Amino acid sequence: MREPGYRFAKRLAVPIRGFAHRFVYPLLILGAFALMILGKADLVLIERMRATMADALAPILSFMSEPAARVADAIETGRELIRLREENTQLRRENERLRQWQIVANRLEQENGQLRDLARLVAEPPATMVSARVVADAGGIFVHSVLIGAGSKAGIGKGNAVMTSEGLAGRVATIGDRSARVLLLTDLNSRIPVMVESTRERAMLAGDNSHQPRLLYLPTTAHPSPGERIVTSGDGGSFPPGLPVGVIADTDGGTMRVLPFVDFNRLEFVRVVDFKIEAPVVQTEVPRGRERR
Repeated sequence: MREPGYRFAKRLAVPIRGFAHRFVYPLLILGAFALMILGKADLVLIERMRATMADALAPILSFMSEPAARVADAIETGRELIRLREENTQLRRENERLRQWQIVANRLEQENGQLRDLARLVAEPPATMVSARVVADAGGIFVHSVLIGAGSKAGIGKGNAVMTSEGLAGRVATIGDRSARVLLLTDLNSRIPVMVESTRERAMLAGDNSHQPRLLYLPTTAHPSPGERIVTSGDGGSFPPGLPVGVIADTDGGTMRVLPFVDFNRLEFVRVVDFKIEAPVVQTEVPRGRERR
């Protein structure tokens, strides 16, 4: 049999439980209002209470969060190991491909040297390069041109090629001691001998103050497709062959348009390159009877 004290406690718990169920929510609401009023009345006391509670709970929260942090670190370490393993596998594949290309490049370099010796090819002089910042839109008679902060004192000459990491941007049109004006490919006065890289068909890239210069004098038998690369042809002695210019964009009324590789709206720094190309000098024979005696 159960003890009489247990029965008494059970009888006493029933009304207490009913009282708690009936008045717990009103008491909580009253307590919340009391805390709000106390917070408005004495901010210093509330802040002290908050600080005391935070100090008391901080070690407990830190102790409880430490296992979770260790589990998160372990999971992140596992993910990092998996990622590193995948990157290692990818790098091994790329390294193997690069080794194969290195073998091919060495063989081609040797063959190129042998062919140069066999053909007695005169090597081109090394090009010189000067980097400069684009300081302003020059304006004037050239509509599409920019002004760079380097001139003849930096070794820049008129006609030098102006390039970016993407490709050819234009050429130096006028030059001063500490500045130079660059005529862009899109300017109306710009004319650059180019060719279709895949078929080696020659043409002339002519700017017309639009974002896509025209491709003129292309052979009638040539039908390049959109996306084909256009590079300099080297004709006329202005630029060496092979400088990247752009791609075939579209046909506008029978005229090919070229989308340049260079984004002319974001020109900040350019490279002025002197390829040491001299125009060929044509010597004419003096008619007989007119020689100086």
